[in-house]
Amino acid sequence: MKITFFGTTTLLFDDGKDQILFDAHLTRPSLMKYIFGSEASNTSLIDEKLKLHHVDRLKAIFVSHSHHDHVMDAPYIANRCAATIYGSSSALNVARGGNVPEERLIEFKANETYTIGEYKIKIIPSIHSKPTILNNDLGQTIDTPLVQPARLRDYKEGGSYDFYVETEEKTYMIRPSFNYIKGQMDGYQADVLFLGVAGLQKADEETERIFFEETVGKLKPSVVIPLHWDNFFSPLDRPVIGMPRLVEKTEVVFFKLARYCEKHGIDMLVQMPLTSITI
Repeated sequence: MKITFFGTTTLLFDDGKDQILFDAHLTRPSLMKYIFGSEASNTSLIDEKLKLHHVDRLKAIFVSHSHHDHVMDAPYIANRCAATIYGSSSALNVARGGNVPEERLIEFKANETYTIGEYKIKIIPSIHSKPTILNNDLGQTIDTPLVQPARLRDYKEGGSYDFYVETEEKTYMIRPSFNYIKGQMDGYQADVLFLGVAGLQKADEETERIFFEETVGKLKPSVVIPLHWDNFFSPLDRPVIGMPRLVEKTEVVFFKLARYCEKHGIDMLVQMPLTSITI
């Protein structure tokens, strides 16, 4: 499986036949522009990245939740690639605002499994990381089509989900947010875990212990790859940087995750945005 990381939580899976995109955020507008104005997808940048990474067999886009850094570019990419968007009612209203045809919109259901080519993708109810001043809308929904350009605060969370991906060779768990539901991962095993870590640096020891126990400890992966560690307000045509230091010290996040993996004999890989790996 070839997996390309576009930053934040946006992952492209390519098994050589079909491509699946998990989340869709390449535009990455600056925070100041988004707070004081509205923004639309950067179509020229998206076109460039899709061409460079040979995104020409995209069948589906699965959206974990409907904050801008997960769903913003889904409508444009879906229309450009004739792909189907799978998501919550909120995510689909973002898609409707971008004129994605109804026949290519599927409101997924928790615990349902969708088969696309040789992929089996299960939708697992999840929980967003703790609210901040920028995302204090947890549980709120987008109830009408969201037309771009839109404001940052227009993108409500709309419910959060994880994705369990089964293929003929390996299993993958994609967990975009730093949080856990006790027992949520019981009965699952993943060869590869993509783990949202934004917030790990400031977590107290007990929260950190339970978080690792309920994610890495339950899934027992061979390798863990962190997600949501980079500054998603920094454009992809500039050097990659971690989260603003007032928010989080990314080196401490990596240290905590690496220390846990070291103690448990698990490999950890930091994948840089705009790079591909084969697992």
